[in-house]
Amino acid sequence: MKKIITTFILIFASVLTYACTDGAQQKEQMKGEKTQNEGKVIVMNKDIFIKDIFDYEKSQEWKYKGDKPAIIDLYADWCGPCRMTAPIMKDLAKEYADKITIYKVNVDKEKELAALFNATSIPLFVFVPMKGEPQLFRGAADKATYKKMIDEFLLKSE
Repeated sequence: MKKIITTFILIFASVLTYACTDGAQQKEQMKGEKTQNEGKVIVMNKDIFIKDIFDYEKSQEWKYKGDKPAIIDLYADWCGPCRMTAPIMKDLAKEYADKITIYKVNVDKEKELAALFNATSIPLFVFVPMKGEPQLFRGAADKATYKKMIDEFLLKSE
């Protein structure tokens, strides 16, 4: 019985060690790279925002760092309208995968980013063009409304 328990512990420790080092290797690979969306909505935190969108700690003058226009969806898990728009954003991320990047920010976890955009009501969508100032869109809407904003505001100069 002791051999079985010892073997089990050794196997478990090996698996745990492998899992931990694999995760560390993945993190190391991602360092310095732009976040890739691959047709998915990217969960954003402050570090990603500063690296890929705008470093508000160094400058107060807006300068977008991205290589394509973006939408930032500020939401909360408890928000009904936010839950209704989440599948729309997923669809749009797939549909416009090579043209725009869609991020989502949980306002309960990322209070500093929520404050940056004065997210007093949610959902709040920040449409970030390649040039010019971002535009805020408050409240939930249908897919056609978001598509119109993407086509007419984010992609108009292309």
